[in-house]
Amino acid sequence: MKLILFDIDGTLVDSQNMIVEAQARAFASLGMKAPARQEALAVVGLSLHEAFDALTERRGPSEALATAYKEAWAQLRAESDHHDPLYPGAQELLDALSRREGCLLGVATGKSRAGINRLFDQHGWHELFATVQTADDAPSKPAPDMFLRALAETGLTPRDACMVGDTTFDMHMAHHAGAHAIGVSWGYHRHDKLLKAGAAKIVEDFTALRDHLDEFMQCATT
Repeated sequence: MKLILFDIDGTLVDSQNMIVEAQARAFASLGMKAPARQEALAVVGLSLHEAFDALTERRGPSEALATAYKEAWAQLRAESDHHDPLYPGAQELLDALSRREGCLLGVATGKSRAGINRLFDQHGWHELFATVQTADDAPSKPAPDMFLRALAETGLTPRDACMVGDTTFDMHMAHHAGAHAIGVSWGYHRHDKLLKAGAAKIVEDFTALRDHLDEFMQCATT
């Protein structure tokens, strides 16, 4: 049995416009200048408090910004011109993996449990994943806690699990847990940084990701 853990934002869901706009509204609500787009996306994957600590260099009102961000996100979801679609090919890959014998799927994300529940409602994912780890359940990436909790829930070892993500936080988390890590090219962190953080492979699209996961499934044995 193998476990494949997925990050959400920047890996399965193209949420960058929502994230940047929600951050901008959060900072504006407190009379603060919003970060540049590149800076805003660089913290995707962290929990909200960790993200705003990083954006303000631990000198800003992180708790208030996190609350304002949640409010802004809810407002954006209610506006018809804002949405966070899946990347093309994401659903097809998940469907194929879910039908594969000996394969369990999981999630490790900086999103809140409430945010994940809304996303799962939208895409019908509640029965798809064997384990779901959120920012409400464990310390933020890059700490290995989410990964280790997923292993404990599924009864698997690090050598039989891998992480698929777009940020160095995902790669470091998997590395700290002693597991395989795959970086995706379409997310928010540069390829060289993903490789330096421990990615065994950087894939360019979901077809290449499926091929590499096939290799992982075949070679990672207990």
